[in-house]
Amino acid sequence: MKRIRKGDQVVVIAGSAKGQKGEVIRVDGENVFVQGIKLVKRHTKPNPQANQPGGIIEREAPIHQSNVQMLNSATGKGERISIKTKTNSEGKQVRVRAFRKSGEMIDV
Repeated sequence: MKRIRKGDQVVVIAGSAKGQKGEVIRVDGENVFVQGIKLVKRHTKPNPQANQPGGIIEREAPIHQSNVQMLNSATGKGERISIKTKTNSEGKQVRVRAFRKSGEMIDV
């Protein structure tokens, strides 16, 4: 189970974007792409087949997942995530993410 997923609110804890908060728009292996953080410029050629104009575009660069923490909405700070097992209403064991300090379940 991935600790950081698409749509999660995270805070960057290391690197040039330290302290910035944003939403994860893509997870690629060990890397995450956070909306509006660590923007880089890419020079692209026009592609008439894909109807893409050429020029300089800005897009997000990857950040390693060890450099981001989930944002706890209750405290407003980044917290580490643990994976816990919980029994659901049907009696099955399911894995859920929880904050380590507060113990608050995320995927309930």
